[in-house]
Amino acid sequence: MFDKVYTLDTNILLEDAKNIFKLSDEDKNLIVLPETVLDEIDSKKSGFDEINFQAREFARILENSQIIQSKKVNDFKIVRLKLTDNIEATIDVISKEEYIINSKNVALNIINDRKILEIAKFAQTYYECDTDFLSLDIMARTRAISMDIKTDSLLGSSEEEFNYEFIKTIEIKFEQLETISNSPILDYDSEYKPYNFAYCFKIKGSDQVLLACVQNKKIVVLDETEVRNQTITPLNKEQLFFSNAILNHYFNVLIIEAKAGSGKTLLALSGALKLVRQKHFQRIIYIRNSIESLDKGEDIGYLPGYEEKFKIYNHPLMDSLDYIVRSEHKKKSNKKNFQYDELDDAEVNARIEQLIQNYSIETMWVGEMRGRTLSNAFVIIDEAQNMSNKTMQMVLSRIDNSCKVVILGSNKQIDNFYVNKHTNALTTLLKSTKEESDLVKPFAIKLEKVLRGPITEWAEQIFSTKHK
Repeated sequence: MFDKVYTLDTNILLEDAKNIFKLSDEDKNLIVLPETVLDEIDSKKSGFDEINFQAREFARILENSQIIQSKKVNDFKIVRLKLTDNIEATIDVISKEEYIINSKNVALNIINDRKILEIAKFAQTYYECDTDFLSLDIMARTRAISMDIKTDSLLGSSEEEFNYEFIKTIEIKFEQLETISNSPILDYDSEYKPYNFAYCFKIKGSDQVLLACVQNKKIVVLDETEVRNQTITPLNKEQLFFSNAILNHYFNVLIIEAKAGSGKTLLALSGALKLVRQKHFQRIIYIRNSIESLDKGEDIGYLPGYEEKFKIYNHPLMDSLDYIVRSEHKKKSNKKNFQYDELDDAEVNARIEQLIQNYSIETMWVGEMRGRTLSNAFVIIDEAQNMSNKTMQMVLSRIDNSCKVVILGSNKQIDNFYVNKHTNALTTLLKSTKEESDLVKPFAIKLEKVLRGPITEWAEQIFSTKHK
């Protein structure tokens, strides 16, 4: 009757409630929901996080269903529902009075995982067609494998890997230097793609390299002096391209995937301060999505000004402000030939507070953004790898055309159980650069060089390398 059976973990539906329709594929596939999944979704209905909205959305989907069959198979009860919310789908809700898992001295989340997997194991033996257990949680999938349950992630291992060449290096002749500026990129690169945002033009027969970006399919040479003229000086070509895109009024959406310690937040904030100082924007808004905001968001809210909560939940921003304050002090001392004296912490904190007030720096939590409109602001969205597509859609839909937005993240630092490297917002945005857009002027780049220090770089090397 069905082509395939999918037993779903809770996180599949909390990532996007409408995944149930995608997986059903117009009722070609049967969806199995363990009763524990319904319990967990029901417990998430209260609150303002994206998962709470998805829990309520799934409840609304279930309202448009009818029971068409109920039966018992050994110790399992199967209730078949038919969804009729524009798109048809068939769901088997499977429950059991007593599960094998012993609840004594076992954490609730592990108990729930084992209950869900017990249902998945039963489904695999009961249904005659191919049956998969789907979860975004690697621990749940690993347990499933240990129980000989066929398992996969949503859009998992079969999902196409991508490695777009955001920075391209090509060789040119010395005599082409005179005419390269404002020339069509296709005159120099016949294989140009929309995601080739930046170019290193290597001069044949010399060590000279010309850095340029592409605007309206034309070559625009970087003014490196202007790009370097800010509190935080870019230190390599990737940072130069990033900083140029920040200061360049052509680009209005920047998507940055960067390693830890690559300076992404620091450079974004440094550029933002320069643009506010030049009166291109009135304020800086910093939005960070993290496990802290997912679990404790109701305690954060909208926090203008220098408050303890502001500091606690926005360490990357506060660390960057601290570094900027100290760097500015050092630069001013050097310019005036004064002896450089290190600022004490009290003075640094006072200057950070003044910086926040002078540049109208605000921080927002994603769960509080619905219904708001952000105007005339330089918007920094951090930890994008921990955002679902729905969350990012909601955040970006709050931003009007008087803003510039920089989206930062690292697919090596995913902490959110409801997304993975294939389904998160950062990946979706990076992949969107494959096609040209008539609506926005995007720019994307990867920052691969670790600049925080040798310990960070060493950690990146040994823990990111795949050893044979």
